[in-house]
Amino acid sequence: MIHFATEQPPDAGTREALLDRVMGRARLFKPSERLRRGRRPADGLSLVARDGEALIGTVRLWHVNAGNAPALLLGPLAVDPAAQGTGVGAGLMRLAIARAEASGHRGIILVGDPEYYARFGFSADLTGSLAMPAPVERRRFLGLELAENGLTNGNGAVTPTGEPAVERVLLAA
Repeated sequence: MIHFATEQPPDAGTREALLDRVMGRARLFKPSERLRRGRRPADGLSLVARDGEALIGTVRLWHVNAGNAPALLLGPLAVDPAAQGTGVGAGLMRLAIARAEASGHRGIILVGDPEYYARFGFSADLTGSLAMPAPVERRRFLGLELAENGLTNGNGAVTPTGEPAVERVLLAA
């Protein structure tokens, strides 16, 4: 039975191995990775799917500014090849969108296949005045508004705004 949950720290190594299997190491050189590198994902918006104990899917959302509008960057979404086509990716997407909306976020952007993401409401119409940190295929640069005018007022470069990914050290008083 498939179970969706918030990613936990012990999931990190298994998640990276899944991403390597599904997307390869070339994923580390994509424009979206430039926005994620050195940042922590948004709290509560790193999700995994498990089949029993096996981690079979993952998605994360990251804080960015979409021009002058605060937003989230979704990705990467990955599902183990043996579980693709079973609804795991769609389940992760629905949960990620619902949690983002419940947390008060106004919009989500991503770079991905419009044929897949359109069913969740993503459209290239919302990103026409935005620019990623490196060129991307415009038809694949998609947005979803979670609130009225959540992205339509965004204009300019997409930049990272999330917390730096550094370990927090608590000092004893």
